[in-house]
Amino acid sequence: MKQALKTKIVFSLLSVAAALLPIITYAQDPGEDPDVPIDGGLTVLIAAGVGYGIKKVRDERKKRNTSEL
Repeated sequence: MKQALKTKIVFSLLSVAAALLPIITYAQDPGEDPDVPIDGGLTVLIAAGVGYGIKKVRDERKKRNTSEL
């Protein structure tokens, strides 16, 4: 029972924080140029995803070749 109460409290606090987060934070200062590209980490994330996909394919092929022997 005590664990359920803790879970409800944590969930409630996280819900309130998530609701207030857009009000508290801003994407950019009003004085900055609004035409700033968003590409900062997006390219790195895409490259990491491609690399992870290649690793998974190689691991699966290695696993398949080892099980056939």
